[in-house]
Amino acid sequence: MHISDQFDGGNITVVSLEDADNIQLEIKKDNQSDFYQWFYFRFVGEVGKKYQFHITNAVGAAYAEGWDGYQVLASYDRENWFRMPTRYENGVLSVNFGLEEASLFFAYFEPYSYERHLDLLQAAMVDERVSMHLLGQTLDGRDINMLQVGEATASYKVWLIARQHPGETMAEWLIEGTLEALLNPNLGVARQLLKQTVFYIVPNMNPDGSVRGHLRTNAAGINLNREWQSPSLEKSPEVFLVRKKMHEIGGDIFLDIHGDEVLPYNFVVTAEGIPNYSDYIANLEQRFKDVFLQLTPEFQVEHGYPVDQPGQANLSMAASYLANHFQTLSMTLEMPFKDNQLLADPLTGWSAERSKQLGKDILIPIWQTLDLIEK
Repeated sequence: MHISDQFDGGNITVVSLEDADNIQLEIKKDNQSDFYQWFYFRFVGEVGKKYQFHITNAVGAAYAEGWDGYQVLASYDRENWFRMPTRYENGVLSVNFGLEEASLFFAYFEPYSYERHLDLLQAAMVDERVSMHLLGQTLDGRDINMLQVGEATASYKVWLIARQHPGETMAEWLIEGTLEALLNPNLGVARQLLKQTVFYIVPNMNPDGSVRGHLRTNAAGINLNREWQSPSLEKSPEVFLVRKKMHEIGGDIFLDIHGDEVLPYNFVVTAEGIPNYSDYIANLEQRFKDVFLQLTPEFQVEHGYPVDQPGQANLSMAASYLANHFQTLSMTLEMPFKDNQLLADPLTGWSAERSKQLGKDILIPIWQTLDLIEK
C-alpha cells in the first residue's frame, strides 16, 4: 500500500498504513491557518483487494457538519469521478473500497488543476472577442488573470469571480461552462449579450491555495473573502488587484461563485444587510432569481443562509462590499459539495459537469436582468 498527495492540489497525511482494514489519515491544515476540509490523494494497492480508510481528524474540519450525508469522490482516470459509500461516525470519515486497478484517486470534490486553469485561459484567448489582462502576481508568484469578453465600450458590465476559496473547485468548473456558452457562436443568448455587454471574468481568485491543496485560504493563510474592505499587497494581493480593477472599470452585475460544504442545494446570497440596500437592488435580485427558477430545477430559493438584518452585512465579503459600493446587483452563488437534494444523482452527486451546465444556464438570468439596470 502507498498513499501520495505530492501533486497539484494534493492534501493528506498518512497516520498509519499498517492494516488494510484500518488505514488512518488526516487532512492537512491550510498554511498558517486552522482551516481544513479539502483532501485529494492517490492510493496504490493490490487489484481485487478490499481496503478501508479513516480520516481521523474529520471532526475538526472547518464545517464538520458538512460530513453528514457526504459521499467521497473517487476516480481511476481523474476524468470520470464517482461517489463512494461513506460513513461519518464519532468524528471520523470512513470509506470501504475494493481496487479494480492498481491506483485510485480520492478527493473532496472533482479537482480543477492549475494546468487546466492555464488551458482555460489560453483556449478563451483564441477567440477574437476575448482579451487577457494580467493584473499582477500572488504571494507564490503565480499570475492573477482576468479575461475580458466583449468590448469595453459596451452598455453593460458584468463581473464573475470564482474560487476565492480554493477548495471550492465547482466554482471554476462553473466558469468553464460560462465561457464555453458565452463564446459559442451558435448560442443566441450569448450573441445577444455580447452585443450590449462586456464580461470581466476571474476564473481563479486563489491559484496559490489551489495548488497548495487549501480549503479556504491563500499562501499566507488569509481568507480572501474577508479582505474586501481593506486588502493589501502584503497579505491579499489577489483581492487588492482585482478590487482595484473593479474600481477602475465599474460594473452593473457582480457574481461571486462559491461552494457550500453543508447545504445540499444551489442558492444565491443576496444583499439585504448592506447599508445601501434599496428597492432598486431588491428588484434586480428578484428578477434574477425569478428567471433562474423558471430556467432550471437545479436552482431554488427555499434553502440558503439566514438573511442579514438591515445594516448587519459583513462588508469584508466580496458580494456585500461590491453591492454596497456600486449600489447594484451583487450576489454570491453557492453550489453543494454533496448533491442537489431536489434533483439527486446517487452516482455522481453534484459534479463538475453539472457545475458547468449551471454556468451556461446563468447567462439567461444575467441577460434578462439587464433591462432593469439604470444608466
